[in-house]
Amino acid sequence: MTRCQKEPLRTLSEDEKAELEELSRARSAAVEPVVRARMLLAVAEGKSYTEAARSVGRRSGDAVSRLVRRFNREGVAAVEPRHGGGPRVVYGEAERERILREFRRQPEREQDGTATWSLSTLQRALRHAPDGLPHVSTQTILKVLWDNGWSWQKDRTWCQTGQVQRKRGGELVAVTDPDAEAKKG
Repeated sequence: MTRCQKEPLRTLSEDEKAELEELSRARSAAVEPVVRARMLLAVAEGKSYTEAARSVGRRSGDAVSRLVRRFNREGVAAVEPRHGGGPRVVYGEAERERILREFRRQPEREQDGTATWSLSTLQRALRHAPDGLPHVSTQTILKVLWDNGWSWQKDRTWCQTGQVQRKRGGELVAVTDPDAEAKKG
């Protein structure tokens, strides 16, 4: 005999049901949202939490209960994964944008001690700026730059991914690879 559900699944709207069904059949989506969508659809069909969990190869009805509670509050967004443990995220969008803003600024030779940014000089500038990030690491800076399409080159310069400098008619021209986005993935 099953326990009484403390918070049953609310009635799904047509849009929510269509979105969950589409996600449950997706072949190229991440596994966890697909499994969560299938569990929610099973509960909506009248299955118990334990039956819904077992229908997707899981054992715990408690996890389905938590998912249903979250779905009742957030809607379809509840199937998307959240931060899954590990150290908390320290640098959000505002901090990432601050790193990029500093990186895009042309360094001043006297003030910054360099003509081109390296990770350590960029770190020093960010740590000493009045609105800077006093504890930012070079690994964080590198991750932010990589995520935004910048990479460190052999000639000790930064280059936007998919763009190269070529000599054309005696002058430097930026050439862009049309397939750069496809190659990043």
